[in-house]
Amino acid sequence: MATAPSFDERKLQEALDAARRAYEKADLAATPASIPQDTGELVYLGGCVSVTIENNQICLNLPLGIGHYCLPLPISFPNGTAAEACIHICTTFGIPTGFKLTITVAGHVVVQKSFLKC
Repeated sequence: MATAPSFDERKLQEALDAARRAYEKADLAATPASIPQDTGELVYLGGCVSVTIENNQICLNLPLGIGHYCLPLPISFPNGTAAEACIHICTTFGIPTGFKLTITVAGHVVVQKSFLKC
């Protein structure tokens, strides 16, 4: 079995840093009336990797201690079909709460999976 692709740790860290910077000057102790439109939820792209479909699934090494994970696809594709997996980091007020994995084949999103809270 080939080694499953992983996301670039540097890009993941850059997404987390951007989320923190978005709220570094915010007064989170302010009264709710002063910031009613801001729920603090931000989602940042943490990177994309090229993947290959095998046995109608995509296998990846995921961050946050999840490790090796295989995601079945809802449409049958031949083995060896190229795809792209992208990870979006979900945050609230700059604190990571989870991530969303998106699998795209031939320019079409075929499945999304959320981990933790997104």
